[in-house]
Amino acid sequence: MTTTNLRTIILCLVSLPLLPASAQTVVKLASHTARYDASGRLLPWTPLADALQREMNWYLNSPLDHGFPRFATLTFMDGNYAPVPSRPDSIPAMQNAMGIISYLKYDRFTHSSNPKLLQFARLQGDYIITQALTPDSGKYPLFPHSTGWRDRFPQPPGSGSQRDHPYDIEPDKGGIAGYALTLLYSKTHDARYRDAALHIARTLAANMRPGDATHSPWPFRADWRTGEARGEISGNMSYNLRLFDELASLGYSEFAAPRLALWTWIRDFQIPSAALNRHGRLWGQFFEDHDNDANRTSWAPMNLARYLIEKRDALDPDWRAHALQLITFVNQNFTRVQFGIAVCGEQDEDRHPWGGANTTWASVLALYSAATGDPQFLLTARQDLILAAYAIDDDGCPRDSVEHDVRGGWQEDSHTDVIHNFVDALTAFPDWAH
Repeated sequence: MTTTNLRTIILCLVSLPLLPASAQTVVKLASHTARYDASGRLLPWTPLADALQREMNWYLNSPLDHGFPRFATLTFMDGNYAPVPSRPDSIPAMQNAMGIISYLKYDRFTHSSNPKLLQFARLQGDYIITQALTPDSGKYPLFPHSTGWRDRFPQPPGSGSQRDHPYDIEPDKGGIAGYALTLLYSKTHDARYRDAALHIARTLAANMRPGDATHSPWPFRADWRTGEARGEISGNMSYNLRLFDELASLGYSEFAAPRLALWTWIRDFQIPSAALNRHGRLWGQFFEDHDNDANRTSWAPMNLARYLIEKRDALDPDWRAHALQLITFVNQNFTRVQFGIAVCGEQDEDRHPWGGANTTWASVLALYSAATGDPQFLLTARQDLILAAYAIDDDGCPRDSVEHDVRGGWQEDSHTDVIHNFVDALTAFPDWAH
């Protein structure tokens, strides 16, 4: 099969929703009965803007633990704001950083109509910088913990959980946290957030290594005490790039050289590895609960595509072709039809459409369509976001996947890495909100 024919098949898969089996079929999606129009396209159970508002209101009523919203301090929470007893592990850096991004975007989307949104964004930032940093020593001092444990205030030096070793950190998760803190600084002018982001970026720059066809510029995991690497490939490099770019825009020219080295590696090695005739090796490893260099993810290439689309020529004169290449790589490897809708799986080792990865895919398809005027992914993006919103219950409590009957779950997949994706898509296509 030629590359052109394979690409055509992939694009057909994600461009055409399937009709329900019968007009009389009753389909349950989470707690809702699915609604379809006469052509068989899925309709929202409530307008998307209303679904988001319900979810945000539910989270703004979260209990506080040690002064922080409970969902900032744990990763597994049920539909009554209670910890899931069997899962004491947590992912503080990723979860709270994406939460900051989501809350700031939703605050802007709703014209700063509720001061509690910024308050909760700040509390998530405060949790990172006061409760979830390594000690001030070693190769990665005062660096965000990638994993930890609930009910630890602060996280202990050996906080590693899930597939991290006790003293592991994940450099890319520090980059996500640092970038989120720069956004929080720009919004609040609180120097604590800027200083923490600067320290994270300087630590990353000090530990950067040459990247090549088998090594990313940072390993996936490192012992914060010694810098010993574990996992030669870390697929998520776009947020380290965002962090360097954001600080450079604030006048910190020291990040020009590491930023250029990182972008050169992304352009010359990582993006080409997503070509249809390549194996995509440089997109391995992102999720904290997995430990396999060969485990490619959809999350990392789609988030790079998002950044290419946002920055366009300011980042990459070939942004359109590169973004489409990344989208096609994900479509080829991670998409399938479920509930009559094209959905995106999370990674090679887990093809389920978890909330974070699936809404990331849909939102980037929408952003690509808006930026290029190319409608090929437009229907797919809208249908998938409508499907994802079925995971939100009437009272606003979400599930971490529309597949699940249980309310709550992973808070990153339920909430913090979901809201910003909806906001991006609804900002690009305001009519989708209604």
